[in-house]
Amino acid sequence: MSGLFRARWSADIHREWMQAVSEKRGISIGQLNATRLAMDEAVPDGCVTGYEDLIAALALPDPNDRHVLAAAIRCGANVIVTFNAADFPFEAIKEHGIETMHPDEHDCY
Repeated sequence: MSGLFRARWSADIHREWMQAVSEKRGISIGQLNATRLAMDEAVPDGCVTGYEDLIAALALPDPNDRHVLAAAIRCGANVIVTFNAADFPFEAIKEHGIETMHPDEHDCY
């Protein structure tokens, strides 16, 4: 691995992380929106679009995670960095040339 990466996300991923942080940390969505805007500004092409048509054809243990895989496929990602690798079983993502990596794995920096 080269040690280089390119961060990518989608509007759905933004909504998901913001909701989770709001619920777990008691931070309002309005406050978190500033972080979302800063992310989008710092990485102008970071927000993946045009993946929605892929969602219905994907199979994952939790259908609510299909948008993540769809966005990864659309932008040509090699890795989904997640705390929940079990949500993206190897058998379900390998055909797309994608694997998972935990955020704390040093190889992803």
